Amino acid sequence: MSEMSEMIRKMGLFSVGVISLTQEKAEEFTQEMIKKGEMSREEGKKFVREVLSEKEKQVKDLEDKINERVENVMKKSGVVMKSDISALEKKIEKLEKTIQSLSKK
Repeated sequence: MSEMSEMIRKMGLFSVGVISLTQEKAEEFTQEMIKKGEMSREEGKKFVREVLSEKEKQVKDLEDKINERVENVMKKSGVVMKSDISALEKKIEKLEKTIQSLSKK
């Protein structure tokens, strides 16, 4: 298990995920670990950066999953997306120009 994984395990975050962790809580935990001599200040700074980076990654992954699910639900429900309407508008404009050019001949 990596050092970061071990620290996260000690914080009890595997069960709830890093997303629920605030920077303040990570720094509090780090200060406690430094006081106990379980990590140096430099390791503490690195740990906080890694935890916040992991949190950012997990939030992005969660947002991507939510967006994907919403898109799938909308497709299944037959809801028309704005991008679909835009594509249709462009096709209509093209057809109108074609009709106009044909009627001039």
